[in-house]
Amino acid sequence: MASTKDWFETVNEAQWRAKKRLPRSVYLALLAATERGLTLSDNVGAFDELGWRPRIADLPGERDLSTTVLGHEISMPLLISPVGVQAVHPEGEVAVARAAKEEGTAMGLSSFGSKPVEEVAAANPLTFLQTYWVGSRDDILARAQRGKAAGAKAFILTLDWSFASRRDWGSPPIPQQLDLKTMASFAPEVIRKPRYLATYLRHKQLPELGVPNIGAVGQEPPGFFDAYGMWMQTPPPSWDDLAWLVDQLDLPVVIKGISHPDDARRSVDIGAAALSVSNHGGNNLDSTPGSIRSLPGVVDAVGDQIEILLDGGIRRGADAVKALALGARAVMIGRAYLWGMAAGGEQGVRNVLSIMRSGIDETLLGLGHASVHDVSREDLIVPAGFTRQDGEPPAAASAVAALPTTRQAPPTAHPEG
Repeated sequence: MASTKDWFETVNEAQWRAKKRLPRSVYLALLAATERGLTLSDNVGAFDELGWRPRIADLPGERDLSTTVLGHEISMPLLISPVGVQAVHPEGEVAVARAAKEEGTAMGLSSFGSKPVEEVAAANPLTFLQTYWVGSRDDILARAQRGKAAGAKAFILTLDWSFASRRDWGSPPIPQQLDLKTMASFAPEVIRKPRYLATYLRHKQLPELGVPNIGAVGQEPPGFFDAYGMWMQTPPPSWDDLAWLVDQLDLPVVIKGISHPDDARRSVDIGAAALSVSNHGGNNLDSTPGSIRSLPGVVDAVGDQIEILLDGGIRRGADAVKALALGARAVMIGRAYLWGMAAGGEQGVRNVLSIMRSGIDETLLGLGHASVHDVSREDLIVPAGFTRQDGEPPAAASAVAALPTTRQAPPTAHPEG
């Protein structure tokens, strides 16, 4: 049980603690986003434009937050989004998986993660393995089959990435490994964060940049740079490729990265089990609207034919309920749990999930609903032009525009939420 001193009240406080604890370059890598950061900003800011229609009497004394995703019961409509190379804590994805299990929800594991799927699925049997379209058809199929053999319950295919990596505040280098020489170059800032350094020293290891889920079991994991290079050299998939993969697998396939209703329709056509409305957490084409703005159009197009998740900008339980009101089955979080991990390890992740749970429950109470399944668009005040159908671009955020220039950030994570 965490002490009162260790417990934090909001995701914003978790972010503040992460900034205080992490080396500057590592913290800025967690922020990520491309170019000016317009999409990252809009992912978060768009939620603030949505208002509530609360009720005041005959409110339910108890609320049911549980739901199902891909036929699996979860205690609340929120899942862990896959994030690669989690070098904010030595236990990485295994600790996140344990926290998610304790809070009764699913774990999304990136194929660029630092821990093998076998360890993560053992920590949380409700693990969904994610991959990009990396390598040949046979490579991708083998990756999915390895995940199934380890116990993964679904396969997430992330497609919303166009290799845009420029950032107005400086793009991070991608070292092959964090050996002693590389660590020495970051020593001045690491020394200023003794708690971060002490955590790794206690575990007798350096941050890991190998990606064990790209290679085969028992082989030496390729380095992040090697795997990233393979990804860049792989031709983008066609819809025929995606249909082939869905047909080959006996795991449910989630297509992640949908913004356009036409892509949602094609996902249904190929037999995908679910889709995630996402713009890669702002790590894709900058000026793409926030995910929540794209959600209504996707729901209107295919909402009665496929399960729809939303990924991007969730910082509060109320944000999750807003997504449910617009038609999402559940949401996925990325940066929020990474900040919790940086602030307090496994307990910090549980802290974030607890915050989200409380926020969802409080919002249901305020709306007068006894279940997450009772929420609808009638609960929301949606301003004109919210979905950007008129072509209005997302506004720049002062927080992103004010980011300090840096060119010293190692790729500790690739946040999507």
